[in-house]
Amino acid sequence: MDSKQVLSIFDEITKIPRESGHEELITSYLLDYAKRLGLEAKSDEIGNVVIIKEAAPGMENRPTIVLQSHSDMVCEKNEGVEHDFSKDPIRYEIENGWLIAKDTTLGADCGIGVAAQLAVLESDMKLGRIEALFTVSEETGLYGAKALKPGFITGNILINLDSEDEGELFVGCAGGEDTTARMSYVPVPVKEGRTAYSIKIAGGLGGHSGDDIDKGRANAVRLLARFLYQCSGEDFQLCSFLGGNKRNAIAREAVAVIAANEAVAGKMRGDFEAFVSDIRGEFAITDPGLYGVFEQTALPDEAMDCCFSRRLVGVLSAVAHGVLGMSADIKGLVETSTNLASVKLERPGLVRIGTSQRSSVTSERRAAADQVSAAFELAGAVVTHESEYPGWKPRMDSPLLKRCVASYEKLFGKTPVVRAIHAGLECGLFLDIYPNLDMISFGPTLRGVHAPGERLDLASLDKFVAFLQDILLNYEQ
Repeated sequence: MDSKQVLSIFDEITKIPRESGHEELITSYLLDYAKRLGLEAKSDEIGNVVIIKEAAPGMENRPTIVLQSHSDMVCEKNEGVEHDFSKDPIRYEIENGWLIAKDTTLGADCGIGVAAQLAVLESDMKLGRIEALFTVSEETGLYGAKALKPGFITGNILINLDSEDEGELFVGCAGGEDTTARMSYVPVPVKEGRTAYSIKIAGGLGGHSGDDIDKGRANAVRLLARFLYQCSGEDFQLCSFLGGNKRNAIAREAVAVIAANEAVAGKMRGDFEAFVSDIRGEFAITDPGLYGVFEQTALPDEAMDCCFSRRLVGVLSAVAHGVLGMSADIKGLVETSTNLASVKLERPGLVRIGTSQRSSVTSERRAAADQVSAAFELAGAVVTHESEYPGWKPRMDSPLLKRCVASYEKLFGKTPVVRAIHAGLECGLFLDIYPNLDMISFGPTLRGVHAPGERLDLASLDKFVAFLQDILLNYEQ
């Protein structure tokens, strides 16, 4: 087993459509892989798969180790890029030591973990019993982990391969939930003599709504709402407002269509150019590619009424986004945050706003969700909460942790960083079903996950594979 083998398997995986909620083909691939290797495998009703490799001769007394990754991926692409995630393979290249997909997400989160598991299964290493667990729909609500039944796996040692910083061992994570606001309006006709204009903010770096939320990156939805709020004294009609996409990604793009007469549009265009200059200065370090476009577009038949427009723009400007609190126990760890993720037209007359909240403290997470709810309810929205999942409390006396630290020190001559992460891992849910699990999470270095330009550091992959191999070869009772 080596990194070349892992990359070869990952290359196969990049050709398989596996957007969250549509994992049928990757599930079939995994089951076929097991069949080709002559290994026992099973799948449950939601599509989770476990492949079992029995202990090698002489290794029967070793404990069963569960290796776990999720088989789905976040599917994001840059504006104007022709790519159909339901059938097109991911296009990637190697540049300066990184494996990178420039126009789409790469799917190394968590495809590289899947590939590593399969490489272990097909290797000739003399190991104890291995259970390779692959869960579905992690990115949209950890639904695969939530659906696991007792007995699907039997091991009490679990290594999650869904982390993104080589040299760091993760022993805890935040819990989370989604908060959705729906705001209804009665469409009104566009006034005569008006022209339509598209106002777009794009080019934001985006990123993971948990792991990147403390990096100060631009949220295009918030910025566009901020501009329109500044223009609330102007005589224009808001026809549409769309922005963001996935709940677990920071919004990179947002676009609104307005209808106005030529004089008002001219003033707003000038104000927008000044606004874009300002925000490019504000986000020069975090989002150097940020830009804005103000241009004429096709005139819609209908617009939002004036009162609703003000409420929508107002609440998008006012609702919390970003870090709400830092941990007092672990220096540098975000404890609580919220992400203003998306604004979509669910149907004519109904706008849906998606947000997500995270915290390593359950009461703080619920308070954050209530804070977001209160803002939306004041704006007349109907609010619902979905996809709640627990955090994973660190266990610093873990035998698995001690063995992993010793292995890393032996291989690389330095002590790994042990920490929790402000992102959702499935480990907290696993503990609900299998309370005796001893768990750890690690992986190679990934950057830009959940956004186009996602990349994998190949040097870190070499170390990740060597580390995983050493743990598996030497883990005894």
